[in-house]
Amino acid sequence: MHPHTLSERRRLYLLGRVLVARHYGRPLTLVAVARAIGTSPRQLQRAYAQFGDSFQEDLFARRMSAAAQLLAEQRAIPVSDVGRLVGYPHSSHFASSFRRRYGLSPVRFRECALRHAATRTPTPAPTRTPTPTGADSATPGHAAGSHQPRPRPRPQHQHQPQPASPPMPPPGQAARPPAA
Repeated sequence: MHPHTLSERRRLYLLGRVLVARHYGRPLTLVAVARAIGTSPRQLQRAYAQFGDSFQEDLFARRMSAAAQLLAEQRAIPVSDVGRLVGYPHSSHFASSFRRRYGLSPVRFRECALRHAATRTPTPAPTRTPTPTGADSATPGHAAGSHQPRPRPRPQHQHQPQPASPPMPPPGQAARPPAA
């Protein structure tokens, strides 16, 4: 295979993946994505075949991953809305697709995720007790003023919502590759 062909297919594959990652909530097709990046559906299909799974598997995996994250972290969003947010207009199709991927219904997945989150309790920080010299010590048996580091509690990271994706380019206009 010619090196130029290889690099062009890699570029098409990466652009396709970027569009799927940004616009998975929309009704995407191989034809629409190929048109948006300025190539033929067959060339995009070849690029996916060479560097990864199929276009449909990429879209399915992205949608299911986003759905699982929403179900686990966003309790206020109803399950039917989660399906719509990730690109499934019919909740029954979403539920069967989700069950095929994870082996659980979306409702059961959320229940298990909530139960798992409730059983995970952070380790309490060591208590500080005053010493006769006025300094405090985090662990018994260490002299005040010793230079041993004290254990610090790990910070609890909160999921930050991602900014909205830019719109897909209109049909006929090619998407620009991401800046390196």
